[in-house]
Amino acid sequence: MPAAPDLNLLPALDALLSEASVTRAAERLQLSESAMSRTLARLRAATGDPLLVRAGRAMVLTPHAQALREQVQALARDAATVLQPAGEDWNLATLERTFTLRANDGFIEAFAPALVARAAREAPGVRLRFAPKPDKDVRPLREGLIDLDLGVLGAATGPEVRVQAIYRDHFVGAVRPGHPLLQGGPLTPERYAACGHIVASRRGHGAGPVDDALAERGLSRTVAAMVPSFRAALSIAAVTDLVALVPASFFAHLGGQSETLVSFALPVSTEPIVISQMWHPRLERDPGHRWLRGLVLAVCREAPPPSNC
Repeated sequence: MPAAPDLNLLPALDALLSEASVTRAAERLQLSESAMSRTLARLRAATGDPLLVRAGRAMVLTPHAQALREQVQALARDAATVLQPAGEDWNLATLERTFTLRANDGFIEAFAPALVARAAREAPGVRLRFAPKPDKDVRPLREGLIDLDLGVLGAATGPEVRVQAIYRDHFVGAVRPGHPLLQGGPLTPERYAACGHIVASRRGHGAGPVDDALAERGLSRTVAAMVPSFRAALSIAAVTDLVALVPASFFAHLGGQSETLVSFALPVSTEPIVISQMWHPRLERDPGHRWLRGLVLAVCREAPPPSNC
């Protein structure tokens, strides 16, 4: 088997073919002229061609060297690109890439419009794809099926996954204007629990932190309807006397629909909701992914804070 070529000779070959001079090539690589002459001898042996020959007082390239010159220059440029720090030759304005973000409908409704608009301004070649979040399984991150996972940190999240909190949220109640719960005195846990309720759950879970808080007071609520999304819950609350429970950020970004609904602070205390972005460590130093994470963080933190109701 022939010996592998010495790739350390490539910069010297590029300099010699570009300069057509041992002296100038040595200056370019900051070597002595004698060291460059020895390198030229090694290159002649490796290529089987003189490469540079004397013509009077100057040196000229052989036909083989002339044929190699452009190819060697391209190889040298490619090698320099590969070996430079990640992102050093990166341009957001010309980036062509699709990023997949997994999030629930509440996050998408509240923040996707601003994310898409800002991405279009900063990186016209970037496409954002929002994927549904049926569970908190970390495998899509590990397998590279998604670039960012957005939501509440789950117990099953692997120890290698990178996590950054992007904003804090809380639940609020939502009812139609003129709802009996908003009439006739203070909003107490007892009056709240006595109403019919709508639960939004993708997995069909009827109980949550509000139920735990009510249970501490010996109370429970009656769930009259269960739907897979917050928007569906609010559409029902707008035309019935049922009470919806939604994140404050989701309600704050509803715009016109809020005219048919009124939000209120819950009469029981629940833990705040910490929304995070999660990614796999293989993307930690990727410049495009760093920009994406910064975009999500900026949009979420610059958004109007949810009302405390």
